[in-house]
Amino acid sequence: MYESKSAQSVCQELSVDPRQGLSEQEAQRRLQENGPNELREKKQKSRVQMFLSQLRDPMIYILFAAAAISIFLREWSDALIILMVVLLNAVIGMTQESKAQQALEALKKMSSPQALVRRDGKLCEVPAAGLAVGDVVLLEAGRVVPADLRLLESMSLKVEESALTGESVPAEKDASFVAAGKTALGDRANMAYSSTSVTYGRGEGVVVATGMNTEMGRIASLLEGQKDEMTPLQRRLADLGRLLGILAVVICVLMFGIALIQRRDIPEMLLTAISLAVAAIPEGLPAVVTIVLALGVQRMVKVNTIVRRLPSVETLGAVSVVCSDKTGTLTQNRMTVKSCYLDGELRAATELDDKRDRRFLEGFILCNDASLEGQNRLGDPTELALLDMGARYSLTREGLQRELPRINERAFDSERKMMTTVHRTPGGSVRAYTKGGMDLLLARCDRISERGKTRPITEQDRGRIAGAAAQMARQALRVLALAEREGDESASEENLTFLGLCGMIDPARPEARDAVQVFREAGITTVMITGDHRDTALAIAKDLGIAEREEQCMSGDELDELPQEELNRRIGGLRLFARVSPEHKVRIVKAFQSQGQIVSMTGDGVNDAPSLKAADIGVAMGITGTDVAKGAADMVLTDDNFATIERAVEEGRGIYQNIKKSVLFLLSSNFGEVIAMFCAIAAGLAAPLRAIHILWVNLITDSLPGLALGVDSKDKDIMKDPPRDPKESLFAHGGLALTLFYGVVIAAMTLGAFLYSPIRHLMGAGIPVSFAGIRDMLLQPDILLHAQTYAFVTLGTSQLFHAVGMRNTSRSVFRMNHLENKTMLLAFAVGFVLQIAVTEVPLLSSLFGTAQLSLTEWVDLVLLSLLPLVFHELIVLAKWIKGKAGSRAD
Repeated sequence: MYESKSAQSVCQELSVDPRQGLSEQEAQRRLQENGPNELREKKQKSRVQMFLSQLRDPMIYILFAAAAISIFLREWSDALIILMVVLLNAVIGMTQESKAQQALEALKKMSSPQALVRRDGKLCEVPAAGLAVGDVVLLEAGRVVPADLRLLESMSLKVEESALTGESVPAEKDASFVAAGKTALGDRANMAYSSTSVTYGRGEGVVVATGMNTEMGRIASLLEGQKDEMTPLQRRLADLGRLLGILAVVICVLMFGIALIQRRDIPEMLLTAISLAVAAIPEGLPAVVTIVLALGVQRMVKVNTIVRRLPSVETLGAVSVVCSDKTGTLTQNRMTVKSCYLDGELRAATELDDKRDRRFLEGFILCNDASLEGQNRLGDPTELALLDMGARYSLTREGLQRELPRINERAFDSERKMMTTVHRTPGGSVRAYTKGGMDLLLARCDRISERGKTRPITEQDRGRIAGAAAQMARQALRVLALAEREGDESASEENLTFLGLCGMIDPARPEARDAVQVFREAGITTVMITGDHRDTALAIAKDLGIAEREEQCMSGDELDELPQEELNRRIGGLRLFARVSPEHKVRIVKAFQSQGQIVSMTGDGVNDAPSLKAADIGVAMGITGTDVAKGAADMVLTDDNFATIERAVEEGRGIYQNIKKSVLFLLSSNFGEVIAMFCAIAAGLAAPLRAIHILWVNLITDSLPGLALGVDSKDKDIMKDPPRDPKESLFAHGGLALTLFYGVVIAAMTLGAFLYSPIRHLMGAGIPVSFAGIRDMLLQPDILLHAQTYAFVTLGTSQLFHAVGMRNTSRSVFRMNHLENKTMLLAFAVGFVLQIAVTEVPLLSSLFGTAQLSLTEWVDLVLLSLLPLVFHELIVLAKWIKGKAGSRAD
């Protein structure tokens, strides 16, 4: 708004005399009216609230129900185990989220603590929070802009705005500029915005917005408005939790119905129904998923990724679109000279000769105010790039200035767009260097230097120079020209001798190019979103392989004219967005999400924070990233390397794959328990398993192998698969059939083991085997004890073997490298030893209601328990035969 008004009209509108500033009394009145120049602080969760938020999950509700059932059954140890699992789950989640969202606080910290203002005609320093609309603020190099200002004066003023606009170089400011209409944030030369920093020159401005009304405040408001969305895994587990809850209720109702039909003892059937409900609930699942995610977080640290929210690990595996900021993310955030034009030819900056081209290098290094000392880089990025070019040839500004000391200068300003320095040579003569924009500088040249000789410049020379500059511009290079003048100490910028051009750009990260290619092969779309100019952004996008044609690019102005519905429709064909604002980034993310895409947004600046928050997963840069970006993100890359995102996605895919294996293993095992219990009870037999047996299997012999599956090594070709559909069920791609099949197999084995004891007794007594006979035999406590022990041991042991096969349902166990997953070997051994302990240790045998078994009985039951692996091998063989038949048909 204020960018389209003159400085005089703005002062009149705000009722302030720029020579006097506000009076102290008027400033305080306005502060009372508008509030302090501070960002509104977001109320943070307490640790208690963070802990309780971990418990708001359907699977956790089911665990509480299981604990309540155990208490009802007076199974205190079971209840204690379940509640410990719940506590562990909540503590792990709270620990990961303990560094709660600090985005607004980080924004607040970026505010300048002090501001130099003119009040009552005098200069004074006041806290930035005490600034009022209408205050006249003085700016100089090194100061942070304390509020949004309409500039009144500007003397060679440059402001670093990359954290707000995404531009690689400081913006030149011009107080006399008046925008003709709606202008992009990065093009408002007469405005300076809160929390940006002055890198060069000085100026004055009148405060036009403070606090939440500033551009920074608008970003804070956008962050406030973003809500945390559930990840795909959270949604799937929530659906699963609801399904299991309904199943548990249905089972209880069915059991009561059966009890009434069979005229069984109602209290006894109540306990049986509760046992069945417990069988339907995989008590260890939430803990397994949480621990697997937590271990995934530790693995992510090894690939330079810090995870702030546990579910984000899995979300990465579903990402189908990576929206990335350009500056500092896909590029190095370091201007670099790429091409040079001198002696009538265009050369790469790496092809210069330090002796032949000494004057060219010398001029760009000496006509320079930047400083380059090791890691300390001070000054304009453009000038630092020139010093880097000199350093490549062992030439430094400090060394050259000892040889050619500066005796006069004419500083850069936005009107002339040139800078001149004058130097004394060792021989006592004077030499001046002038650098600046090609068009303006070339117009002041009447001579040209080629191969060490000077001659009058011709129109043909001018045409070749303009052609070289145009060629550089087509590559989105920023072009600077250099000229010299000898024998004059006045720093005159007329009658110059043209020396050459250099073209520079913030170059793409080499590793980012490879990462984009890997993403393409994995079916993941990379999209560049930047506040930089269209041509520059398109050149980088083409170099990285993100975009190929200009039609794939859209500017912020075009976005403003486009309704959200139309953007949603066209978003699939766009790969580059240039000159965009924070609101635009959020709109772009939401447009991709409207097409069912899982969107990752990467960035490092304040301007990226709202879109990092809006995306399914926000990824901030850890080194160059602002605290605001890190606070809004789900993940932080410690090496600022775009290629790290590719490795993180690979880890995320592997983690989801392992979680799915764990879920299917646990559910197929529990399904087997439910079928075995339901079939026996519906048939009028005693329950094959006691409630404590089911809880033991679910929490011990299920959970340990389930956890081992969760830390299995990922497939080597995992990045060659397309992203999974975010709506895809955990049972997709044959998962449901697998769960049901193995559930039936486990149920059949458990029932077979349960019926073996009464059948053996019937045969031993010479009594014909009949259903009635089996039922009567199970009424005898000793026979029932052995039958339930057989069923219990078979169920627990078979699930241990089942877990081994679930590592890879398409590969034979004889072709798996079992040493790759030592956790599985340990889980199997521990599970088997514990299963022996609860039958053979008298104290535990008494607690669990089991009979001690002979060695022969153990051998028989273990052989029976191997059936899941036998069926695993048959399924693998069938897949292999089918694959061979398909390849022959092709």
